[in-house]
Amino acid sequence: MGVEVCWDPEADQPPARVAAWRSMDAVTRGAKEEWLALFAPDAVIEDPVGPSMFDEEGKGHHGREGISAFWDLTIANVERFVFTIRDSHAVGDEVANVGTITTFLPGGYRVDTDGVFVYRVGEDGLVRSMRAFWETERAMATAREVTD
Repeated sequence: MGVEVCWDPEADQPPARVAAWRSMDAVTRGAKEEWLALFAPDAVIEDPVGPSMFDEEGKGHHGREGISAFWDLTIANVERFVFTIRDSHAVGDEVANVGTITTFLPGGYRVDTDGVFVYRVGEDGLVRSMRAFWETERAMATAREVTD
């Protein structure tokens, strides 16, 4: 599966939207090094924003080393991703994507995570921050066994 988006990634798009699309695309393909290369050396990921099972202190994952560890902790443990972006608002150097990330987990489970995913890029087009606003309890309430 690939990225399902409501914009044309081949059309002229704001840099933050392009970076977000490239990030989602790399994740769906399991392309860790390609994904890491999208981030500035001092970038920060907050996914989700605030304290969580992935970031107990809620301070985010900093720099490429921290972002690489985030991949290993979260993304690497998912068998398949589908990103469904229902709306996208790009202003200046940021984009806020509204949608659902569907994850297929080992053991035949599926989780749908609704949220707002905000990317900020620098003049070089590299991601400076990615902040994902979603609620763990809401996402976990969607967990179900995949039978097809």
